[in-house]
Amino acid sequence: MSQTPHSPAQPRARAEIDLAALRANVRALRARAPRAALMAVVKSDAYGHGAVPCALAAQSAGATWIGTATPHEALALRAAGVGGRILCWLWTPGDPWREGIEADLDMSVSGLWALREVVDAARAAGRPARVQLKADTGLGRNGCPPADWPALVAAARGAEEQGLVRVTGLWSHLACADEPGHPSTAAQLHVFRDLLDHAEKAGIDPEVRHLANSPATLTLPETHFDLVRTGIALYGISPAPELGTSEELGLRPVMTLSASVALLKHVPAGHGVSYGHHYVTPGETTLALVPLGYADGIPRHASGTGPVLIGGERHRVAGRVAMDQFVVDLGGRTVPEGSEVLLFGPGDRGEPTAEDWARAAGTIAYEIVTRIGTRVPRVHRNEGADQVPAPGPSGGPQPGRRRADHGAPGPRRQEHEHEHGHGHVDE
Repeated sequence: MSQTPHSPAQPRARAEIDLAALRANVRALRARAPRAALMAVVKSDAYGHGAVPCALAAQSAGATWIGTATPHEALALRAAGVGGRILCWLWTPGDPWREGIEADLDMSVSGLWALREVVDAARAAGRPARVQLKADTGLGRNGCPPADWPALVAAARGAEEQGLVRVTGLWSHLACADEPGHPSTAAQLHVFRDLLDHAEKAGIDPEVRHLANSPATLTLPETHFDLVRTGIALYGISPAPELGTSEELGLRPVMTLSASVALLKHVPAGHGVSYGHHYVTPGETTLALVPLGYADGIPRHASGTGPVLIGGERHRVAGRVAMDQFVVDLGGRTVPEGSEVLLFGPGDRGEPTAEDWARAAGTIAYEIVTRIGTRVPRVHRNEGADQVPAPGPSGGPQPGRRRADHGAPGPRRQEHEHEHGHGHVDE
C-alpha cells in the first residue's frame, strides 16, 4: 500500500467547468430555436458552474439575454462587468428596484404591489424602468393570475404613458414541458396566447414574448415565440430522461467533479464502514477514503448507491455519506493515495454522469450540479472563444424586434485554465 503523501498538484477536490462545451451547447440550442433569441439562465451561480464565466461564454456563443432569479444575482453580474440584457424575476417587497433600474436590468413584475414599487423607484431614479409582465398560465407559482391580468396590464400601460416604465416583455413558465404529451402544456399555451392578445390590444408593445424553458426549447417549437430561456440544457444536462440523454439531445455536460483518494487501508472481513455500520465488509478488502461529503453537496441519499470511477473501474459509495467524506470498497484493489476519483462528468472515460448520481439519490440532475458547495473550487477551462459567433439566432429577432405570430413555427432558415473558489423543471 502506497504511503505517498498527498501532492499539492492533486487537489482535494475540484469541479472542472468546460466553457467550450457550454458554448457548443448554446449553439446547439440556438439551432433548435432558429427564429428566437436565446436567454442563458445563470441563476444559482449558473447551476453551480460559476455565473460570470458562464454568462460571458454564453454571450460569446450568441446568447443575447442573460437570466437570473434574484435581483442580487443580476446586480452581481453587472458589478463583474457582464453587459447586455439581463432579466431577473424573483422579487420581494423592499428589493433593490432603483439599483436595478440604474443597472439597466429588465425586471419581472407579477402583481400590482411590484408595479407600484418599481414605479416609485423609477420616480426616484429619474428614469424609466424596463419591466416584463409575467403571467401565471397554469404553473401556480410566480406570475399574475389570468383574473388579475387586466388590472396589471392597465396599470402597466398607464405607467408607460407617464414615462415611468417600458414594458419590454410578456412571459410565462411551463409546468410539465419535460413530460411529452402532457395536456397542461397545450392548455398553458392557449392561455398565454389569450393573455398576449389582451395585453397587446391594451397597447402593450413588448420587445419579446417568451414561454419556453429548456425542455420546450428542445421539443416544443410552438412555444418558442421571440425568446427561449435555457437553463439546465445550457450546462449539457438533459431536462428529463423521457426526452433523451444529453448525447441524444446533442448536448455535452459541462461540469466534471473529481477528488483525490485521501487514504487507502486494508481491513478484515466484518469491518463496519461509516456511521451506523450500514455497510460491513463481506471479506478482507481495501477501503478508499474520498474527501467529499454532504457539506460539499454529495447527497446523503446516495449512501450505498453513489457511483464513482477509481483507477478505471466503477465502484459505489460504501455506507453512509458523512459531512466531509465517504468511503469506497475497492474489493482488494490497491491505488496510491492521491489517485483521482471521478464522481461525474461527460462519461468519456467511463465515469458516471450527473444523471447517474440523480438516479442513485432519487432526485434530478439539476440538484446534483447545483448543490456542489463552496469548498469545491471551480476550475474554468477553455475560456477563449473557439469560434466567432453569429450576430444573433439565425433569422431570430434581436431586442426591439418582434414577430407578428403568437408562437406558431414558421419556415426554418438555415487551453486556458482559471480557478474560481466561490462560493422539478425550471429553465
